[in-house]
Amino acid sequence: MMLGAAMRSVGAQQPTPFAVQRALPQVRAAPRIIRSVPAPRGAASLVTATAAAALAARRLQKATGQATRRCAANLGGKFDVSSYYAAKPDAATKDWVMQQTMFRVKDPKRSLDFYTKVLGMSLITVGDFPQWGFTVYFVGYPPEKDLGPVPEDDAEKFAYCMRVPGCIELTWNHGSEVEDADRVYNTGNSDSTGSSDGEAVKGGFGHIGITVPDVYEACQRFKDMGAEFTKSPNSGGMKGLAFVKDPDGYLIEVLPLGKGFPFPTKEVDCNGVALEAGGGYVDKSKSS
Repeated sequence: MMLGAAMRSVGAQQPTPFAVQRALPQVRAAPRIIRSVPAPRGAASLVTATAAAALAARRLQKATGQATRRCAANLGGKFDVSSYYAAKPDAATKDWVMQQTMFRVKDPKRSLDFYTKVLGMSLITVGDFPQWGFTVYFVGYPPEKDLGPVPEDDAEKFAYCMRVPGCIELTWNHGSEVEDADRVYNTGNSDSTGSSDGEAVKGGFGHIGITVPDVYEACQRFKDMGAEFTKSPNSGGMKGLAFVKDPDGYLIEVLPLGKGFPFPTKEVDCNGVALEAGGGYVDKSKSS
């Protein structure tokens, strides 16, 4: 009974007739796959036999391409979120904070210069772990009116930081700063860095974002300080927002503080792009 249950649980999702027909050559080879599972020696227990059968079934699934997959129905570009708006947060999570996003960085100096000097964040705390070969730097915009100033005492800084929403944890793996490439980590935006074949990897991660009182003024500051733009406020299809890159190539979206869409605009942006110019929307998961 246990053996049958194990096999049913592994093969619970039945293949379609077409899939079975396509898999027939591999299925005929199944005895070889099952024979490759080591047989238990001596008085084999039913539990051991069940585990062996489950392993054989997984190998068969792999050989026939019938590994279990979850496929959602096509939503046609629409998804009703009304139930999520209406749902009340679980009371058990009322004191939880979305506290950090971690980026691996090549060179801590150039990253800290960018985040503190260009973006105006504060270095809140540092964690040094020489025994494991890395150091972490937490930067962000601490809400001092709510939490008070960042403590002077190093022992208190980490606890304070854990109460600050939206920090960036810059992780420096010791030695990366001497690698030849200017950028050594994949950013998730159709980036070829780190791929084995040099081809761009399909984007998953996109960007972080900051809000500022005036996007156009902030972008002029970024330009004056040498920041790299992938989108100035008037370029692309969505006007009034921008994207800049940090030294490792991670994207930072720049949005207007407290404004709804369509965003406030100006006739010419920091790169000289006119409001009516600038091209159309570009999917950054498909291009860097």
